[in-house]
Amino acid sequence: MAAFTEKAIKLSFMKLLNDKPINKITVKDIVEDCGINRNTFYYHFDDIPSLLQEVLIDEVNNLLQNQSEINSIYDCLISAIDFALQNKRAMLHIYNSANRELFEQYLNNVTCIAVKKFIEYACAEYSISSSDRDAIIIYYKCLLIGFVIDWLTTGMNYDLRIKIKRICELYDGSMETAFKRASQPQQRSS
Repeated sequence: MAAFTEKAIKLSFMKLLNDKPINKITVKDIVEDCGINRNTFYYHFDDIPSLLQEVLIDEVNNLLQNQSEINSIYDCLISAIDFALQNKRAMLHIYNSANRELFEQYLNNVTCIAVKKFIEYACAEYSISSSDRDAIIIYYKCLLIGFVIDWLTTGMNYDLRIKIKRICELYDGSMETAFKRASQPQQRSS
């Protein structure tokens, strides 16, 4: 029953967040929407920021569980992009709120998970040191975070799925070049 109530609270919160900014949502709004009392809300969550954090953590976990095909970074990110598009107003409300830090942590986690999963799959046939692998992961993670932040700052006014797919096409082979270079012995400068 507790899991059902917690899920109802999260769904009500996301519904409200798609309608209005986070600073306009109260615990009263949430409990009225899902038909519970305030004590029940506070049994599950300390406050609205802790609820937001749980919603974002749940989404990261859903992405991990539902990721089956990893043929490209695009495939790894499409679920996160789809979630953002389905909750466009909510994402913009979070991004433009005092809780932006939580969203940035979520974005960092989702992007890192997607890139790491793909890089580990894609570089399996190469002998790459863990430090080089980590550097490649950081590079692609930062690129993708930059794309998402640009998308958010423009109000999500273009289709990120199309842009990311095209970027992957344009830079196809660059990751393999990095893998090849990373698998070669490093030359020391004199």
